[in-house]
Amino acid sequence: MPLELPTPDWSCETHSVDGTRQMGSRLGAALEAGSVVALSGNLGAGKTHFTQGIAEGLGVERRLVNSPTFALVQEYAGRLPVFHFDTYRLRNVDEFLDLGFDEYLSLRGVCIIEWAERVAEVLPADTLTIRISATGETSRRFDWRAGAVISLRILDKLRDRPTQ
Repeated sequence: MPLELPTPDWSCETHSVDGTRQMGSRLGAALEAGSVVALSGNLGAGKTHFTQGIAEGLGVERRLVNSPTFALVQEYAGRLPVFHFDTYRLRNVDEFLDLGFDEYLSLRGVCIIEWAERVAEVLPADTLTIRISATGETSRRFDWRAGAVISLRILDKLRDRPTQ
């Protein structure tokens, strides 16, 4: 079940896989050191395509980014270090914490968490939460919620530019 958000701070749509990656790239370009991005959505919603775009916007080659379902966390070198978590296979929050999430936070890179609803209770207050919903075969709706100062500043950067 996707992470339930209160009324989103912003919503937008994409109409293709490339559009989803481009939206992710825009987000990646806007992210700051210490950013936490929590992604929620059903299986096949586009979380990994979106994450590929985020990584690309941070200077990581898209081909290097894939779902870390079996590795649980992938690390990528870009403008900022990128730590990509997939909590789908975890049984509980303790397993997430055992991955060293607190240590990753202290590295001041960007943490991207797929299936974030499984670990929402331990995410920092200043998390940018994005629920992705399929609205068609390749179209997606993005509902964004900023947690505090940093995530709100990032969201403001995105809202200032029209959606592609």
